[in-house]
Amino acid sequence: MSLKVLGISASPRADGNSDLLLKQALAGAQSANAQTEYVRLADLNIAPCVECNACYKTGKCRVDDDYQLISAKMLEADRLIFATPVFFMTVCAQAKLLIDRCQCLWAHKYVLKKPLVETAGRDRRAMAIAVGGSKSKKMFDSIRMTMKYYFDVLDMHYTANLFVNKMEDPAQIKKHPTAMKEALRLGAELIIAPKPPEKTIDVELT
Repeated sequence: MSLKVLGISASPRADGNSDLLLKQALAGAQSANAQTEYVRLADLNIAPCVECNACYKTGKCRVDDDYQLISAKMLEADRLIFATPVFFMTVCAQAKLLIDRCQCLWAHKYVLKKPLVETAGRDRRAMAIAVGGSKSKKMFDSIRMTMKYYFDVLDMHYTANLFVNKMEDPAQIKKHPTAMKEALRLGAELIIAPKPPEKTIDVELT
């Protein structure tokens, strides 16, 4: 049975740079016979976490919106590719809304100490894509840290990063053949590699 790959685009701009890289990575996964699904957060209604701590007792978020839909998809997926533009040196607002709502998954896992996925020991892997316009060498530090804990709460191995900086214009990434090629390669590698790498694969381009 083919692996299920969920691609989450946090970009507020349709066909923005991170969005295009995500679609390319999904194409790579599909070329390796994976079953892919693309979700754009801007099309969903996801409210911020209200920190009511109800999830500490139930393991579920009491705020009823589209989070429940995407949460189910994240837990069902064998692979996750998460793409975000870099705003003020971190993930964009749409990405942060989703990640913060995963507090209920953290409570389910670490407070209630219950398994998130039915099949114990599943090989679940995740990849992060981020694109920014700054020249700072520290631009992706916050992304790495956020993704580390986000993927951990999902019980996913943090397999790879594809980070590209100095991208300011819409769809500018189309003129960066190396980035597009790497997205395709990493998307396929997420499927065909027999086991996840011991250390996160880190591809950073300018």
